[in-house]
Amino acid sequence: MIPPPVIAASLAHSIRRKNLESHLKRCPSRKQVIALEAHAYYSKGINSGFIDFADDDISSEAKRRAIYGLNILDFLALVKKIESLHAAVVGYLEDSYLMPEACEKWLRRQIDSKIPYQERHVLQQASILGNMEKFGILHRPKNEIIGSVLEEGEGNNFVQKKGELPAVVEFGAGRGYLTHMLADSYGIQRIFLVERRSYKLKADRSLRKNESIQLERLRIDIEDLNLHAVESLNGQSYLAVGKHLCGNATDLTINCCHPQKTDRSKKAFSSSCHLQGIALATCCHHICQWKHYSNRRLFLDHGITKQDFYAITWFSSWAVDADHSSNISNQSDRSMDINAREVNEVQKLFGPVEYFMGDRSVEETIRNMKAVDRAAFGFKCKDIIDMGRVLWLREQGLDAVLVKYVPHRISPENHLLLAKSR
Repeated sequence: MIPPPVIAASLAHSIRRKNLESHLKRCPSRKQVIALEAHAYYSKGINSGFIDFADDDISSEAKRRAIYGLNILDFLALVKKIESLHAAVVGYLEDSYLMPEACEKWLRRQIDSKIPYQERHVLQQASILGNMEKFGILHRPKNEIIGSVLEEGEGNNFVQKKGELPAVVEFGAGRGYLTHMLADSYGIQRIFLVERRSYKLKADRSLRKNESIQLERLRIDIEDLNLHAVESLNGQSYLAVGKHLCGNATDLTINCCHPQKTDRSKKAFSSSCHLQGIALATCCHHICQWKHYSNRRLFLDHGITKQDFYAITWFSSWAVDADHSSNISNQSDRSMDINAREVNEVQKLFGPVEYFMGDRSVEETIRNMKAVDRAAFGFKCKDIIDMGRVLWLREQGLDAVLVKYVPHRISPENHLLLAKSR
């Protein structure tokens, strides 16, 4: 009998049990893991919301089954609860689609022809940078920049030096073209690209042609990155940026940048680098997990359970399912008018009251909803998840806002989270 294959720890492939020992001696993936774990900035799970929280990731399919398993009145009550939470915590989100002057040559495509160019990505990147400039965490090269690199003074206080730009740490950097535009347009010279995967056609080669740029790529999962132990970032201020940080990656990044943290031994440590600002374009809220989410307390305080949270994440996928030729995300006043105790209100959306008197399932109810109503509700769920992150950052002493940085004809994933030190 052939023994079943086994998956070696931390590796992305499987081998037969009898070959495991000899394979590990020469496995290149294993060597990469060993090399990573040797770095001072590697700390397993340091940015997890619950380091010791034994909770498996919940799949979108499991979330769907849980919602479809509700009876119709419980489903309507859940929707009403989510509507109430949105009204309580979100409010108005500003449309802030900006094309900064500093990015003009990129917008006019006056760049190296060897650089991959997709207009919708360039428009998104430019608006992210424009919003950073508007929010005051990024300055045009022609302006006098005062204080971005910090020196440690008496009492471990940071003292500003004049004439220096901050470093930039791009999380979930991929090929790194957001930072490429940032460096090219705003003169950034110290760059750290955080990405766990390997990519071809990276911006690194083009960036390294500029001898004034210091570039370091950290191939590590954000969850395991102790940013304050990156030696080359020591004593500097930095901007944390990210474009389309999927699901948990946004929460892991926020935790990674938080200036006071505890390691796995519960010992506090002080930041050796200084967070100047954050600009994170969020996405893929449907894969968010309760164990990593940064503001669980907000949900619990409003009577939202872990199961309700997973429902909210699943509903958020409705936002990207519809036709986005019209600006659905602006219909924040569009309500599903649902109240489980007053079923007569439901007919505004779902049809005659008699609809609920039979054996209709939640699945059939959802299937009969208008696409525009599903999409509008999905955007509300995205709003709630991201505004919870903003409120958590404010609790940590940062100024933080949430804006819609592009029309969703360019991308329905159009939330940009901005924060800065006070």
